[in-house]
Amino acid sequence: MADGAILAIDQGTTNSKAVLVSETGQILAKGSAPVGINYPNPGWVEQDADDLWTSSLAAIANCLAQQPDTAILAIGISNQRESVAAWNRSSGEPLAPVVTWQCRRTTNATLALKANGHERRVIEATGLPLDPLFPALKMRWLIDHVDPSLSSDLCLGTVDSWLIFRLTGGENFATDRSNASRTQLLNIATGDWDDDLCRLFDVPKALLPSLRDSSTVFGKTSGVPGLPDGIPIAAAIGDSHAALFGHSAFRPGDAKVTFGTGSSTMVNVPGFRVPEQGITTTIAWSIDGKITYALEGNILASASIFPWTAEMLGLGKDAVGHLLDLAKSVESSEGVYLVPAHVGLGAPYWRPEATGLITGLRFSTTPAHVARAAAESMALQVVNVLDNMACQIPMDIGSISVDGSPTGNSFLMQLVSDLLGRTIRIGNNSEVSALGAGALAGLAIGLWESQEEISRLWRESRIVKPGLTEADRQSLIAGWTQAVARCALVPDAKPKTSRPYRERQEDDCVTT
Repeated sequence: MADGAILAIDQGTTNSKAVLVSETGQILAKGSAPVGINYPNPGWVEQDADDLWTSSLAAIANCLAQQPDTAILAIGISNQRESVAAWNRSSGEPLAPVVTWQCRRTTNATLALKANGHERRVIEATGLPLDPLFPALKMRWLIDHVDPSLSSDLCLGTVDSWLIFRLTGGENFATDRSNASRTQLLNIATGDWDDDLCRLFDVPKALLPSLRDSSTVFGKTSGVPGLPDGIPIAAAIGDSHAALFGHSAFRPGDAKVTFGTGSSTMVNVPGFRVPEQGITTTIAWSIDGKITYALEGNILASASIFPWTAEMLGLGKDAVGHLLDLAKSVESSEGVYLVPAHVGLGAPYWRPEATGLITGLRFSTTPAHVARAAAESMALQVVNVLDNMACQIPMDIGSISVDGSPTGNSFLMQLVSDLLGRTIRIGNNSEVSALGAGALAGLAIGLWESQEEISRLWRESRIVKPGLTEADRQSLIAGWTQAVARCALVPDAKPKTSRPYRERQEDDCVTT
């Protein structure tokens, strides 16, 4: 029989993945399966809880078919955050659709809480602003809409708790503190469900899962198709948090950026602090009762601007490769900026009323200049977020790791390094969230003794160093700041100086 491995399940919005991770940190096999998504009303986004489960089982089967003789030592879970399921504890039957993180059905209830002056109180306890993204009001909505005759013994939980429940044959209803910290029902300073928050959102604490560390044995498999009984479920963590762990960003100041449709930027910080506007504070993970915190900033439109720009330039929306080759054909954008505020601006501005723009056009402007401006926008938005975060932490931002499909393009990654003025580390595979969950599971069962040992397992595929002069970097950032001010009506359009992070002062922070 082959050596044992950790099975990591990465349950996402559009698909479920399963990955086998060896003791040396290598990916032995991986499988995936799609997940359905429904839009029953404008702004409503739902999924089926049973579909999430069967999709996960299909991904596991696809993965294990490639390594049928590998013994599974433990299971780790990473999952889409802020999506909420409701089911009956006794029967295990879902009682309603999963209300996903994208769903805006609780907008009116959110606005009512804001109007009544509750937002500051919520931010101080949870690190999160009032927004329909977060699950507390979704849970209240589910309570109100579950058939009363079926609601006895109701369970309300994020996706990790649903998978743990199913994997353990209904024996364990639990969540980890990284996922719980996204609900707005957890006091992230104490790491416990908060009675005042539960009263504010009118969600009975008895309906919530028990709280555990991210790296601990939640229970053991029981009656799972395709898996033997008795495998420990030894980790659960939100997907963005898992990516931070998968990059071995274990020291305060270590950062990661995940590039995709949007971008998620996280920085490990030494303790909880109430975040400034535009950035959130979250629990990154908890191990042996010790909580690690992170600042997070979410960019709404990142690589998603490339298909749009390609189509606008007449290349076709599937011609992203051609677009980036076109961008690379010129040395600069010649003062052209593209601000991708097509669905508003995310962190650190959070201006939902903002609209996208292209500025700096001249008769000499060519499609190549617009293409390069689109490419630069992905990096310049990350500069905004990291500059804002650097104002809020007492140390220098250290290692910056990146992941996501755009990291495969050398031109884009050079732009990111140049505009940050920092060296970036590119991971050696695309399954960083699964690796993070797998590492936490291995830590829980003693496969690896420490985070230091885990950090020695990962090998970056390449390191990219900046090649832009500081004067040119500052000029690009200044022009970008003015462009953002035009599209978002951000007060104080005066360009801010982006100095090396170690030297940054408080007056460099982004204002809103």
